[in-house]
Amino acid sequence: MNDNVRWLAMQQLLDSALPIGGFSHSFGLETMVQDGRMNTSAQLYAYASAMLLQSWACSDAMVIKAVYRDVPLEEWDRLWSVERLVHVQRIASETRSGVEKMGRRLLQLAAAVHPQLNWTPLTEALRAGRCFASHPLAHGYACWLLGVSEERAIQGYLYTCIVTCVNSALRLMSMGQTEGQSLIARLIPHTMEAMNIARALEPEEAYANMPMAELAMMRHERLYSRLFMS
Repeated sequence: MNDNVRWLAMQQLLDSALPIGGFSHSFGLETMVQDGRMNTSAQLYAYASAMLLQSWACSDAMVIKAVYRDVPLEEWDRLWSVERLVHVQRIASETRSGVEKMGRRLLQLAAAVHPQLNWTPLTEALRAGRCFASHPLAHGYACWLLGVSEERAIQGYLYTCIVTCVNSALRLMSMGQTEGQSLIARLIPHTMEAMNIARALEPEEAYANMPMAELAMMRHERLYSRLFMS
């Protein structure tokens, strides 16, 4: 692939219409809306900004960094270890399940769309139970196979997280499509700050610092009524 084709292939992976199940999971957002903690676009902006800087950049992005560090050297056990470190930090079992489902669906879809690429190390490790094939791992591996740079792979993942969050809110809150797109545009510049956080960390230093969001994720499965998957 030349650079233009690689870039466009990555855009396909970032498309919000990509059927990997992101539309089925709110990752705690539905709990906060029902609790009255999330009523306005300003509150959503503050929440998404915090998730970007205190969870996605310093947690999920570390799995992508590990892909670009470990896959060229075929240090698979080191990569699986980082993924496990990040994944077990997800306190809510519902969230762990959701991230696994999205990653495995992405892996299945990407392998079908690009059968000429070598997906065997990841698919065999998943089959043997050595990895979870979580969303950041599947995304990072797909981007690496496509020849996308590490920085673009991380930026793309952060963008996907922002869009998924806002699209979930559109189904839960009194907010229109134009307002939602405006919010995404305002959040995108924060990915540069998030990238600085990701650059400063080694994959083994992954952490997340969003306790209220984690509590909301844990409580979601016990809500009286739910729009999103539990």
